[in-house]
Amino acid sequence: MIVLLVLSLYFIATFWIFLDRYYLLTRRIAAEVRSLKALYTGQSKSVASNSLIFTYLARVNRPNKAILEAAASDAIRVSTKGLTWLSIIASTSPFIGLFGTVVGILETFSKLGKDSSASLNVVAPAISEALIATAAGIAVAIFAYSFHLILKRKAYELSSLLASQSEVILSQNEA
Repeated sequence: MIVLLVLSLYFIATFWIFLDRYYLLTRRIAAEVRSLKALYTGQSKSVASNSLIFTYLARVNRPNKAILEAAASDAIRVSTKGLTWLSIIASTSPFIGLFGTVVGILETFSKLGKDSSASLNVVAPAISEALIATAAGIAVAIFAYSFHLILKRKAYELSSLLASQSEVILSQNEA
């Protein structure tokens, strides 16, 4: 029971982290796409005011590579909070499930040792009940790992957009 409770908490945390980060990254990517498009089309000489780079550029007289890299690094760091937890959940939940299964099987064998009759009708339901923990652990791991990869890809996309904007800004200031 405790194992299934822990896996339930893992499952809730997995979805919470995913939904929070997914919507945050999606909003940030959309803002950076609009900002980059304005830079490319010549509608703007600098990034949009809702760009993650804007606050860093507003503090300096002339944009330089170091400040743009710092802005991008900080934006990615903040945007990818929670990815470590998804990775931890993905890697530990199968083991927690397996632990629950082992404990369930040990309890079953302990009960069988006390009973004089050990038939398949008695053993099979208890073993199948114990295996539920392993299945739950694997299910949680699948979601956590998949969500981790989705968010990692979105973070890469955000990073690419920030790098592209930085290059455009630096090239405009060199000319």
